[in-house]
Amino acid sequence: MIRQNILLLVLAVACTFSAYGQDPIFSQYYNAPLQINPAFTGNSYAPNIALNYRNQWSAWSEGAAYVTYAASYDQWIKPMNSGFGVMVQADDAGQGLYKTNTLTAFYAYRLQINRDLNLKLGVEAGMIQARLNWDKLIFGNQIDPLSGEDISLDSGEMRPDVLNKTIPEISTGVLIYNKMFYAGLSIKHLNRPNESILNINENLDVGLPARWTIHGGAQIEIIKPTRGNRYGSYLSPNILYIRQGGFGQLNIGTYANMGMVFGGVWYRRARTNSDAVIALVGVQQGKFKFGYSYDLTINGLAGNTGGSHELSLRINLEDPNRVDMNDCFQMFR
Repeated sequence: MIRQNILLLVLAVACTFSAYGQDPIFSQYYNAPLQINPAFTGNSYAPNIALNYRNQWSAWSEGAAYVTYAASYDQWIKPMNSGFGVMVQADDAGQGLYKTNTLTAFYAYRLQINRDLNLKLGVEAGMIQARLNWDKLIFGNQIDPLSGEDISLDSGEMRPDVLNKTIPEISTGVLIYNKMFYAGLSIKHLNRPNESILNINENLDVGLPARWTIHGGAQIEIIKPTRGNRYGSYLSPNILYIRQGGFGQLNIGTYANMGMVFGGVWYRRARTNSDAVIALVGVQQGKFKFGYSYDLTINGLAGNTGGSHELSLRINLEDPNRVDMNDCFQMFR
């Protein structure tokens, strides 16, 4: 466990000092749609609240290696043909070693191309705060080369004057859909915000790399929603591809809804190797939708990470007797 914790700290510090990093991504991205594409803003006429929690690699660092929290609110304003939203997100790497907090606002506008086809354009703007806990850092001369334990020597490193940074963030996205399918593209970090605290990378290409996201899917209706069964039953095969800097991931799988109960299975592949199998189970009742998912690691770290756990809670304040929704893809509501 000591060796694992030290490795975790090294990885976290490396991500902090480098100009290249990866955004935290929820496996239940369909239950945190604003994180994926701002064009999802306003998927239902009434206010919609989403709460998300992710604990990645739960077997490391006393069960809290990488923890991410998010909360969002969005709704559709019909007279303006627009959606508005806001999201706060907190990411904690290494039990407080490196934290990032974001506060962003969202706007989306819908264009009706024809009777069945719609196009939504979305934008996102906000602030990112990055903070490094210098007291939690462990340097090479503080580690026993034989046992790998912390020997609590003075590292001799000079503490920086500034250990936190706040920077602006701008993103955009587009979504096209009809009753049968949806497809979208989003670009995050258009302004390449530089969250590096120590500024040790002197490359001209600094800042967070733009995050490109391509996603799509279909909705295969099995039982139509009615006033007595507002959820109906359907299958939604879907795909998500994310590329950021030199990193990439592909999620492919199927979401299934059967009345009040839903679930799904996905396969996630990193750029060069298999990463995880994701399983989801959940239930929805009235205004509430609760989901739990588990990422089973299937790469070379299998058996050492403890996998990843996610919880999601969606609260849709729509009239429970109303079956007509703003957008057709129920997977994201």
